[in-house]
Parts: sequence; structure tokens; C-alpha cells
Amino acid sequence: MPWLEMWLPPAAGEGAVAAGLFLEGGDAAAHGALLAAMPGCSVSFGAGARSRRRRGAPPGFLSLTMSVKGGRGFVPGTVGLLAGAEEKGGAEEAEALVAGKKAVEEVALAEGGVLVLQEKEKEKDVRAGAGAMNMTKHLWAGAVAAMVSRTLVAPLERLKLEYIVRGEQRNLFELMHAIATTQGLKGFWKGNFVNILRTAPFKAVNFYAYDTYRKQLHKWSGNEETTNFERFIAGAFAGVTATMMCIPMDTIRTRMVAPGGEALGGVIGVARHMIQTEGFFSLYKGLVPSLISMAPSGAVFYGVYDILKMAYLHSPEGKKRVSMMKQQKQEANALDQLELGTVRTLLYGAIAGCCAEAATYPFEVVRRQLQMQVKATRMNAFATCLKIVDQGGVPALYAGLIPSLLQVLPSASISYFVYELMKIVMKVE
Repeated sequence: MPWLEMWLPPAAGEGAVAAGLFLEGGDAAAHGALLAAMPGCSVSFGAGARSRRRRGAPPGFLSLTMSVKGGRGFVPGTVGLLAGAEEKGGAEEAEALVAGKKAVEEVALAEGGVLVLQEKEKEKDVRAGAGAMNMTKHLWAGAVAAMVSRTLVAPLERLKLEYIVRGEQRNLFELMHAIATTQGLKGFWKGNFVNILRTAPFKAVNFYAYDTYRKQLHKWSGNEETTNFERFIAGAFAGVTATMMCIPMDTIRTRMVAPGGEALGGVIGVARHMIQTEGFFSLYKGLVPSLISMAPSGAVFYGVYDILKMAYLHSPEGKKRVSMMKQQKQEANALDQLELGTVRTLLYGAIAGCCAEAATYPFEVVRRQLQMQVKATRMNAFATCLKIVDQGGVPALYAGLIPSLLQVLPSASISYFVYELMKIVMKVE
């Protein structure tokens, strides 16, 4: 194909380049459409008077202008049509040029939309990954809080179970002396490993579920601040959620501490024995009274703590502390970043735990008795409650309340303190 390429000096403007081509008539429209399809190209096509007089000469001259800005690609230009030798042919060629460029622009817009969607998907994946990581940190904060608190108060937990499970009649000091002389100091931590296996996931799910439910209820209500009703509802649902997920380990631990539990072996041995002799759902003994007790227990525990916390933060002293924390956030250590401070976090946790324990303790007694029952003598929750009252009166429903409160007071305070501290250390959002 005889054609002449002629490059002209750069046009005025940033990175503008001009060029021209003499094309044969048969190829003019095709080449024009191809070049016009390039983003940033301005194309004009026509014929000169001199070329029309000579047969075989290229009938058309194609002018081309391209501009580039900042390395970001061609800047779109406009398409113009020079005076052609044949009006009809020139019009058709112009339409071909414009149609080609429009098609490319539509493709570019479609590709741009795809790129935008891809970017949104990437951002969505990043947010999902961050949310999953934050949830993991949240759960670990609750698990660590449970492990630390349960290990420290394991002796008091053992005393409480002796009163509930074995029906101990001796006073507290006599019972402590009996355990120390027969089993040594390690006897006070009997079953603590199983207790940790039970309470670590329980507390992890409980704390995380409460924060999740509370935030969701606050979002739905649209209030400026979470109300007390929303706190109680979130706490109740958090207790129910954690109980349904973790009650099998609680049942196994209770059976291990009960008379004859030592002969069944460890966690696996007890679980195997219960499933083989009583069926899989025997691991869920006492679920109904557990749910009935954990709903108000969670509501009172989290509700009381948050009410006390917000009352302090809205006080002049609390506002002053929050202001100072914001100013010293980069320099303050984890303990100084606690909103309530160390003492108030421990105190408010203890108060909340005691209120929750006292309000729901009879359900705890009934639940433990249900977990001890074998298949031959199994009774429902109501019948078990009547039997306890018939044998020991109403005070029997509060058997072991004092050691239980002594156990809950440090347990609740330490667990809330460690939980709040771990959220700061692990940077839970």
C-alpha cells in the first residue's frame, strides 16, 4: 500500500503530538476508524485539490493529534472532518470515525465500571478480614479473662460445689480443713482444668455476644446513647447464646466432681460414659433452668456494670479523666487507658457479679441437681425444685450462697478487669 507518513512538530499544549498520513481511498475509512478508536486521538480526514487531479495519487490526507498528560494515558480529543473530494464518502467516513470512537468509549466506561466494582470488592474483603481479626481478638480477650479469674478463685469454686453437689453440712472452715488434710493444696484446684475448658469459651462468647448485641440494638434504636433496657436485653441474649454453646463442658465438670466421678476418668472418659449410658443429649442436662437463669444473670451482670460505668463517665470526675486520657493517649500505658481506672473496674465488676449471682442462685442449685441425676431417677426442673424445697426448705435453694458470693466477687472483678485490659493490649476496636 503506497502511503506517506509525515510527522509534524509537537502541537501546543502538554505532551501534544501531531502527525499526518496519506491514505488510499479503500483504506482511508478503515484506518481512520482504527485511529479514532484510540483514546486521546483527534482525527480528521479529507482530500486536497492537488491530489484529486492526479490519477493514482492518494485521495485522502488523515491528520492525527494525540496528547498525553502526566503519564495517565491519552486525553480524549474531538474528531473533525476536513473538506473531502466526495461529500457523500466523507460523511460516511466521518460517521465511521465517530461510531468507532463511541464504541471504544462505551467499552472504556464498561471497563471502568468493572474496575470500580473490583475495587469495591477488594475494600469489602479487606473490611471482612479486619472484622474477622477483630472478632478473634475480642474472643481471646474474653477467654484470657476467664482463664485468669477462674484459676485465681478455683478454691472458692471447689467449696461452692461441695455444698451444692455433695450436700455438705459442715461449716466453711471445717470443710477447708478436710480438703487440705485429705487431698492437699492441689485438692482446692481439683477440676480447674475442666473448669477453664468450660469457662474460657463461655466467657469469650458471652463478652463478645454482649458487645455485639448491644451495638446492634443501639444501631436499630437510633438513640444517641445505649439505654438501660437495651443493655439488659443484650446481656440476657448474650447469656443465652453462651449457655447453649458451652453447657456440655459444664455438665461434664459437674459429673466429675460428683461422688463416683473420679472412677470415670477425665473429660473424655466422663463424656464417653454419659453418651453410652444416657445418650448424647445427656450432655445438655439442665439446659432449661440454665437458660432461665443465664438470661436474667447476664442482664443483671452486664446491665449493672454498664449503668455504673456510664454514671461515672458522665460525672465531672469521669469527664475530666476521659479528657486527660485523650491528651495522654500516646504516652499512657494499658492500665492508664482503662476508662474507669483499675480500682473502679475491679469494684464495679464485683458489684455486678454479686447482684447477678444473688438474683439467680436458686436456678444454679436446680441446674446442678439436674446434672447429677442418672437416667433411672431423672426428673424435670420443676419436680427437682420441689424436691429440694421439700427436703431442706426454701433455704436449700440458697445452699452454698456465701462461698458462691465469695467466689463470684473476685471472679467477676478480675474477669472484667482482665477483659478490659486485654481489649486495650490487643487493640480491639
